[in-house]
Amino acid sequence: MERGQPVVTGIAIAFIGYTSTFAAVLTGLRAVGASPAQAASGLVALCAALGVASLWLSRRCRMPITAAWSTPGAAVLASAGHVAGGWPAAVGGFLVAGALVAVTGLWPRLGAKVAAIPASIAQAMLAGVLLELCLVPVKALGSHPWEVAPILLTWLVAVVTAPRWAVPAAFGATVLVVGVLAVRGQGLHGPWLPQLALTGPRLSWAAVAGIALPLYVVTMAAQNVPGIAIMSSFGYRVPWRPAMVVTGLGSMLAAPFGGHAVNLAAISAALPASPEAHPDPARRWLSSQAFGITYLGIAAGTTALISFLAVAPAEVVGTVAGLALLGTLGHALSAALGGGGESATGVPVAERTAATVTFVVAASGTTLAGVSSAFWALLAGLVVRVAFSAQTRRSDPGPAAATAPEAGPGRAAREPVAEEESA
Repeated sequence: MERGQPVVTGIAIAFIGYTSTFAAVLTGLRAVGASPAQAASGLVALCAALGVASLWLSRRCRMPITAAWSTPGAAVLASAGHVAGGWPAAVGGFLVAGALVAVTGLWPRLGAKVAAIPASIAQAMLAGVLLELCLVPVKALGSHPWEVAPILLTWLVAVVTAPRWAVPAAFGATVLVVGVLAVRGQGLHGPWLPQLALTGPRLSWAAVAGIALPLYVVTMAAQNVPGIAIMSSFGYRVPWRPAMVVTGLGSMLAAPFGGHAVNLAAISAALPASPEAHPDPARRWLSSQAFGITYLGIAAGTTALISFLAVAPAEVVGTVAGLALLGTLGHALSAALGGGGESATGVPVAERTAATVTFVVAASGTTLAGVSSAFWALLAGLVVRVAFSAQTRRSDPGPAAATAPEAGPGRAAREPVAEEESA
């Protein structure tokens, strides 16, 4: 049984991850201008890219390293909406974000700059862009009650009895609902074999500021850095440079076909790295091999799945995306306003105010100068943070000097990077 345990674990993780978050990716890609065929192409490209990245990294490092698409990044896209230049400009933004991740691996100081962004502000921006997606199930219940209610009830039962399977169970209920709609309606239409739609990227200020930079920040802050930390907690020291370069290049290769971002797995990284995958830590990397192969198989069936789901109103599939992101939203709000686990009353006023401003601006969905709210949210939060810091230094230089080591988290985040660079 132990011999096949890593394989079973890898396959299970792949299906749980896919069914839990693919709807969020489709929603994000459609929001920035992708046609149904282009969004399907993007999902196929992402499945193939993260499958290959997982296979290569886990075999090269002999560690249970798994790649994933950026679910927080998909939320950024949903918040960004159409940018000047349309879908080609969005693809250009994906390409720039992937290039930044790759450069971060080659130039660790760039990673240090990202680590210097206060976690409360980065998480507040993520929470703001997630809010609209997490409201979809509530809105959908009002517009399509008979289709959405069974999905919500299934999720509610599963989240109480088997939390890990709650979203996959909701997806299963969605499949049944769509099947009923297909039988009652016009049947199934659309392609069934995997298809890739190539789009020539176009660079624009709006896409770089409104898509590339927020996508890069949340991918690093909410996926890559936590992913490495989780692996470290199980005794695996993931090599920074190869991990960033491989996922960055994977993102760049997937971008012309509609893929927004490939990165290290974060929360799901714990399963292949844990004893659940295999009692022997030296054998757990096989679970990542099974994971990668499974995703290549999923890539072959993704177009057919999307054609099937197209029978239902978009809000029905969006319900699954909203449910899948509830946990991420809760974590982001806690990290932004609760100081990463502290009570809100223990968080400095400057931290809480800057995070609140960031959240409100990001949740507004306001576009200024053609740039999405995610960029302006980051900027607004940093401006408020700097204003508080300047006021503190003027009024009380002593305590201000004492609070200067606030760079500590950034230094801690840079330590593995610096070690990798010296290696």
